[in-house]
Amino acid sequence: MRIPCPLCGARGNEEFTYLGPAGVARPAPEAPDDAWHAYLHERVNPAGQHRELWWHGQGCRAWIVVTRDTRTHRIEAATLARDAEARP
Repeated sequence: MRIPCPLCGARGNEEFTYLGPAGVARPAPEAPDDAWHAYLHERVNPAGQHRELWWHGQGCRAWIVVTRDTRTHRIEAATLARDAEARP
């Protein structure tokens, strides 16, 4: 799979590290245990279009939000995380 880095152009996915779904909000430190459990362990695994957070560690070191179809791995969009909308 090739990921279109907004700064470097298309690169192989071996240059990137996958973090997880984009837009997942971290609970406050004082949040109850069930909120932390949900944040750490309960994730949706959709079939279809999904927004993911990737780090270009072997390139420009930028955080990138990639919109990808999980069934075909086709990438619809890739934007810098700082420029991406804060939506799940």
